[in-house]
Amino acid sequence: MLRFLARRLALAFVTLWILSVIVFALGQMLPGDVGRNVLGGFASQDSVDAFNHERGLDRPAWKQYLTWAKGAIHGDFGKSYTSDESVNSILARAIPNSVKLALFAFLIMLPLAFLGGIISALKAYRGTDRAISIAGLSFTVIPEFVSALLAIVFFGIILGWLPVSARWPEGAGPVTQLRYLLLPALVLVGVLFGYVSRMVRAGTIEALDADYTRTAYLKGLSRQQVVWRHVLRNALLPTIAVVATQTGYLLGGLVIVERAFNYPGLGQEIVNHAVLKDYAVVQAGAMVIGAVYLTATVLADIAYGLLNPRIRFGGSD
Repeated sequence: MLRFLARRLALAFVTLWILSVIVFALGQMLPGDVGRNVLGGFASQDSVDAFNHERGLDRPAWKQYLTWAKGAIHGDFGKSYTSDESVNSILARAIPNSVKLALFAFLIMLPLAFLGGIISALKAYRGTDRAISIAGLSFTVIPEFVSALLAIVFFGIILGWLPVSARWPEGAGPVTQLRYLLLPALVLVGVLFGYVSRMVRAGTIEALDADYTRTAYLKGLSRQQVVWRHVLRNALLPTIAVVATQTGYLLGGLVIVERAFNYPGLGQEIVNHAVLKDYAVVQAGAMVIGAVYLTATVLADIAYGLLNPRIRFGGSD
């Protein structure tokens, strides 16, 4: 098990390093000039050059990367080019908001997706199965900006049930905050429900047709006992990896949803600073998302290995 874990962690660190190179390269390729964006169109070129020189932006890209990587390894992502605020402070302000929204959406989506997938499998190829599958796939393929706009118009403006903005009043309690987060959370649930429920459905159908399931029926166990004791444990194994990938999406894929609902999360900060070519914040935000995604994937591999020893032993050869 330790060898299995060491291999997964080594792969995760290599992936994170490759991600850092890609993210830094893409940041360098963003159009525009940082000094010009910060100082404005009326600033002299000498002032722009002095601004860029002061922040080391006129150095070769590889030197900038080494300086940035050295700080990132020690947990210091430097300062924002546009505000001189510590990037760590910006992340510390934005990440808890994104985590709050992602966790709320995840807690809504997970039981609904599991329940929907199990019901679809038990009613496979019938009307109930088709209805759940069509609804889930329809929500999945609709872009977030479209579903967000529809949700705002229908639930926020026409019906007036929920706020159209995710910014709650200062000093609002937990219940009020959840009410403001419900609409963007439902948009995220719509996107993720189809993926997870289809995976649960496929795994459950496969488990229902397995030899051990038929043996359980021959022993005289009821359908409920067979499903709960034998089917679900084996059916939900493949879903672990899917849930892990969706965890990364929930934090990294909030950009459009946060923009649509004016929510001050990590995605909103990345977009705002990317417009100004403030890639110190963009790079740090992307690395945080990548680290979360890789952590979720490694934890999923560990859980999968514990539940299925064949995977663990096979990966240790």
